[in-house]
Amino acid sequence: MMRTTCRTALIVFASLTSLGLLAAGEGATRDPRLEKAKTLDDYHPFTPPRDLSTWKVRAERVREQILVAAGLWPMPPRPPISDAVIHGAVDRGDYTVEKVYFSSYPGFYVTGTLYRPKGAAKGLRPGVLCPHGHWPNGRFFERSDADAEKEIAKGAERTLQGAKYPLQARCAMLARMGCVVFHYDMVGNADSKQIGHAAGFRDAEAALRLLSAFGLQTFNSIRALDFLSTLDGVDPKRIAVTGASGGGTQTFFLCAIDDRPAVAFPAVMVSTAMQGGCVCENACLLRVETGNIEFAALMAPRPLGMTGANDWTLEIEKKGLPELKALYGLYGASDKVDAKCYPHFDHNYNQVSREQMYAWVNKHLGLGFPEKIDEKPFEPILPKDLSVFDEAHTLPATATDVQGLRRTLTEISDRQMAELEPRDEKSLEAYRAVVGPALRAIVASELPAPGSLAGSGRQVPSVWLQPEGWSGEVVVAFHEQGSAAFSGSGDATSPLAKSFLDRGLAVLAPDVFLTGAGAGTAFPVDRGRHKDFCGYTYGYNRTPLANRVHDALTAISQARLRGGVKKVHVAGFGKAGLWALLASALAGEAVTRTIVTAPSFDFVEVTDTNDLRFLPGAVKYGGWGGFAALCAPRDLILAGGGELPRTLQAAYKACSGKLEQLPAATPSEAFAARLGR
Repeated sequence: MMRTTCRTALIVFASLTSLGLLAAGEGATRDPRLEKAKTLDDYHPFTPPRDLSTWKVRAERVREQILVAAGLWPMPPRPPISDAVIHGAVDRGDYTVEKVYFSSYPGFYVTGTLYRPKGAAKGLRPGVLCPHGHWPNGRFFERSDADAEKEIAKGAERTLQGAKYPLQARCAMLARMGCVVFHYDMVGNADSKQIGHAAGFRDAEAALRLLSAFGLQTFNSIRALDFLSTLDGVDPKRIAVTGASGGGTQTFFLCAIDDRPAVAFPAVMVSTAMQGGCVCENACLLRVETGNIEFAALMAPRPLGMTGANDWTLEIEKKGLPELKALYGLYGASDKVDAKCYPHFDHNYNQVSREQMYAWVNKHLGLGFPEKIDEKPFEPILPKDLSVFDEAHTLPATATDVQGLRRTLTEISDRQMAELEPRDEKSLEAYRAVVGPALRAIVASELPAPGSLAGSGRQVPSVWLQPEGWSGEVVVAFHEQGSAAFSGSGDATSPLAKSFLDRGLAVLAPDVFLTGAGAGTAFPVDRGRHKDFCGYTYGYNRTPLANRVHDALTAISQARLRGGVKKVHVAGFGKAGLWALLASALAGEAVTRTIVTAPSFDFVEVTDTNDLRFLPGAVKYGGWGGFAALCAPRDLILAGGGELPRTLQAAYKACSGKLEQLPAATPSEAFAARLGR
C-alpha cells in the first residue's frame, strides 16, 4: 500500500474570479458573497481594457451574455415582415403620420407610429427608431396644460405642443429633418396590451427557460429595426436609435447586440449608478460582472451620444464618459462618444435634451443641417387618434395572451434545440458553439487562464493529498461536505481520499461555495425586490449553484498549475456530482476524465427560485444532460442517473469519446479504479 503525505493548502485565487472563500484556521476572512447581494442600486463602474484585442474578446463575451439572458441565444427565427399593416395617414404638410402593426412572434404584435418626410428625396432616407420608455401611457403620453406650462417656465420646453407631447415632438422634428421615424410601444403600453407591462414571466419556470419581459421587449426592438430598415425608401446603413429612461435602456441594449444601428443616443439612462428599476430592464444573468456603461460601450466605434439629468445619470460626465472615451480611443474614435448632463432638470427627455440629440444625429447621419438645430412647433395628434386599432383595423384573431405566448416561445426554443442535437462530429461542434457559450454565461465563469490566478490575496481552504511515488495525475474531488470528506482526522486520510491515493492519484479537495465553513449559510438576495422577481438578485449575482461551478472551475485551473501535474481528472460525489459535471463541461481539454454521481433530478423539477439547484436557462438548454454533452469527446463516467438523457447519448455517439454508466451504489474504490493506474 502506498504511503501518503497530507497537508492543508490555502489556494490563492485572482481577484477577477470574485472568490473569497473562508480560509481555514486563524485569520479566516468571510466570503464577501455571503455578506450582501449586489443590486441595481450599487456602484457599477467600467474599466476599459488596455488594448483593442482584449476588448474585442471581452465585447463578444458580453454580447453573448446579453443574448443568453434575453433568451435569444440562439436567435429565434426572423422571417421577412410580410404582415405589416400601415394605415390612417395624417398629412402634416412636410411629413405624414401613419399607424403600424405587425407580428414579432406568431400571435404577438408590435404597434407604433410611423413618421415619414414628404417631398422628393435625394436617394434613400435615414431612419430613426424611437423606443419611448416609462412615460405614463407610453406613446400616448400627454401632459396637462398646467404641467406643460411649468415645463416652459423652468426652461425645459419652449412651446406648449412640445411640453404637452414631448414624445411626438421628437418624432415630428426628426421627420422634418428628413428621417423616417418609427415610434413603437413598449409591451403593456398604448396599443400593446396583449400582456401587461413587465408581467407574465416572473416565476421559476420562466427563468429556467430564460423567458422574460426584458427578452420579449428586446426581440420586439430587433423586429422593429427589421421593419424600419427594410421599409421602402429607408437607407439601412443610416439608422439611429434614441429613447430616454427605459427607452434609453432599450436603445443601448439593441445597439449592443445588433450592428445595424449607425448612431445611438440613449438619454438619461447610461450610468454607473442605478441600472434600471423595472422588470423589463432586468433579467437573470444580465448584469453579473458587468453593467450599463459596458453595455453602452458595445456600440464602439459607432457614434454614441448621451444626456444626463438630476437623477442617477447626474455624474455621467465624470463617471462613465471618461472610460468610454478611453475605450473609443482604442479605435481612434474618441470624438464619437459624448455626454452632456443638465443638472438643473430632473429625469426627462425635454426640448433641451432633444436638441442635443438632433445635433448628434444630424452630424453622424450626415443630414446637412447647421450645427445648432432648434426644434420647430408642430401640430400634435391627440392620443385617442393615435391608436393603431379601429373598427376597420382590429387586433388580429391570431393574437395570443401571455400563456399562449409562453407556449409559442417554448415551442420555438425546443425546436431549435432539437435541431442542434448532435448527429456527427460537425454537428457536435455546432452544438458546442451554442450551448458552450450559453453555459459560460449562465454560470458567469469559465476556466481561468493560468496567468490570472496570482496575486489577489484571497484564500480558499482545500486539501492536497499526494502519495509517494506520485506520477503526476491529480483528481479534483468535490463533495457536498467539502474538503472535510477527504481530509479525515489527524494524520489519517478519509476512506474516500484513500481510494484515490492507493491508485497513485493526488487529490485536491476544495471547499466550494456554501460548503466547509460556509455550509448552512443563507445566500443574500435583493431583499426589497427578490420576492417580486428573482432577476433582481440573479441578474447581478451568480446563483448558489453557479457560484459552486465557478469555484470548481477555479480549483481545476489551480490543480493544473501545481508542480508535477500531468493530468487532471474530476470527481464529484452525491449532490456535488452536478457541480463537478458542469465545471468539467466548461473546462474543456483541461480535464482528461470525469467521474461523478449522476444528478438524481432534472431542472424541470425545480419550482422555487431559492432552491440551491436553481439555474436560469438550465431547462432551455436541455437540463444537466444538455450541459454534460459538452464533455464529449472526453471520457465521462456517471454513477446512477437512470436512463441517460437523449442529448448526452447523442453527443457521445457523434464522436469517439467514452460514455460509461455505473450502478448508483458504486463505491468510491470503483470511481478511483476508473481514474487511476
